[in-house]
Amino acid sequence: MTARSLAIERAENRFGWRLILPAIIIIGGLILYPIGYNIFLSFFDVTLQGDRTYLGLANYRSVLTDPTFWRAVLTTVIYVIGTTVGTTLVGLGVALVMNRKFPLRGLVRGLILLPYIAPVISVVFAWQFIFDPVNGIFMHWTVEVLHIFKQRFNLIGQPQTAVLVAILFNIWKNFPFTYLMILSKLQAINDTYYEAADLDGASAWQKFRHVTLPELYFVLGAIVILRMIWNFNKFEEVYLLTDNVKVLSVYTYFKAFTGAMEQGTGASLALIQFLLLLGFILVYVKRVLKW
Repeated sequence: MTARSLAIERAENRFGWRLILPAIIIIGGLILYPIGYNIFLSFFDVTLQGDRTYLGLANYRSVLTDPTFWRAVLTTVIYVIGTTVGTTLVGLGVALVMNRKFPLRGLVRGLILLPYIAPVISVVFAWQFIFDPVNGIFMHWTVEVLHIFKQRFNLIGQPQTAVLVAILFNIWKNFPFTYLMILSKLQAINDTYYEAADLDGASAWQKFRHVTLPELYFVLGAIVILRMIWNFNKFEEVYLLTDNVKVLSVYTYFKAFTGAMEQGTGASLALIQFLLLLGFILVYVKRVLKW
């Protein structure tokens, strides 16, 4: 390579760096800086006035020895598993039905998206009214009409039952996303696979198991990992629906911005939450998706 070609290559490299420098600055300012500053704050006791006292790892020891934190971890695991499995299965079932031809299929496909595009605040209030212990439709039907329960009770007012309502709400609100992803893949499957299965005398279940599921494997894998990331960090739906479901995001909010406003502890909680999620993603991608 001549000196001239080397000079041209260096000039192109410098020009390339100048082109991507604005994007690097923006990414650094919006993503890397907040993460780095959060890690920095996690080693301090931070007051509302901005004063900082260095504590070292004391915030982390305080969090990891707090039983409330481990209850929040357990609640988060239950919430994430329930919502992820629920949205995936419901989305898969709806996508399989919507992949068939029937009258007004286009209209029905559009109506299914309503929960996903509806404003969270409005549908949360609707669900709170449905499960209201005095005037709610759910208690009226289960107590007075079907006699499943002997008396009315506040379903979203107790942590044991409120987490079930939060899971159901998340499934209802977010299954349309799963449905769209799966439906798009279903429509891309080659019909000759099913024709060959029909010639071999395969049943509907055998075609689903040996043709449809293998084609959906990586789509379902991507959906599961996305939903687990989103649900692990879910805050607004849970917080607005009930204050009795202390998932990690809600627990971190209460620690950092209410009561004593322990912002250093809140920062350490956020970092621990990030590390837990990162560890799961690495294991999932390696063991399940095998990337």
